[in-house]
Amino acid sequence: MGFPGIYVTGNVVVDTLVRPADSLPEWGSTTYVDSISMRLGGNASGAACAAALMGVPTRIAGMVGDDAPGAYARARLEECGVDVERLSAHRNEPTAATVGLVHSGGERLFFHVSGASGAFSLADISFDPELIEGCKFFHYGSVFCLPAMRNHAAELLSRARGAGLITSLDTDWDTDGQWAELFDPLCGLVDYLFVNRQEGERLTGSSEPQAIARHFRERGSGSVIVKGGAAGCRVFTDGGDFSSPAFDVPVVDTTGAGDCFCGGFLAGLSRGFDLQSSARLANAVAAHSIQAVGNTDGLVPFDAVSDWIIRQT
Repeated sequence: MGFPGIYVTGNVVVDTLVRPADSLPEWGSTTYVDSISMRLGGNASGAACAAALMGVPTRIAGMVGDDAPGAYARARLEECGVDVERLSAHRNEPTAATVGLVHSGGERLFFHVSGASGAFSLADISFDPELIEGCKFFHYGSVFCLPAMRNHAAELLSRARGAGLITSLDTDWDTDGQWAELFDPLCGLVDYLFVNRQEGERLTGSSEPQAIARHFRERGSGSVIVKGGAAGCRVFTDGGDFSSPAFDVPVVDTTGAGDCFCGGFLAGLSRGFDLQSSARLANAVAAHSIQAVGNTDGLVPFDAVSDWIIRQT
């Protein structure tokens, strides 16, 4: 059975993850760690890989460098089943890169360079009918992570809606500090808004899920999904709200778990799940992500996730 597709855009990154890094050593010293590894990262990559592994046709629009890390990112996306036709390679900019310090408890600290993702612009995203054929959803990984797109997000979301797609957006961290000034005008163009509590507090002034959701819904957003990490998620819609608990699993690395959550949630909707079942699937996908180092390395296909969910009940 075929399912409606998901068209994803955002940054595509190659992460170098250092684990464990429980404190910052003094300058000039050497610290031995358990692992330093290269992994696929980026908000678009995580969401796209998660959705594709859930059996949903998924296409990605993004930019990497014409370099070895870019080739690695492309190969990993294809391995997960993502259509990379619209993943372009910049000749002069390197693939976006992050060095992540991962605490033994799973939390992380990032150092990031935008590289080719910084050059990715509105002109690089097409909504031609033949490209989006079969797609139902358009997911924008983050308005804050694509520098050349920051001031064109409204146009992008409007174009997606004009093409007949249901829009979703994840918040992510704004290193430029504009937060609500940039984000609030977009709310009326988003059908499904994903936000974690830390980012929600920066955007709304409150860390309470109800207040966060009310802020966005009063400004026109459709369903608001507040991600709470170990607390699971809270979903707010026209018909009310509900909580979906997280799964209790060992935490190795939280890098990209929120991105994978978004891909899992949208995959659930694409497969015809209701909101509660989509939230449970999203929590299960995120639970697999955090049990391995890296954004996508812990992910498994839909049938394996479904069987795993059954065993947890």
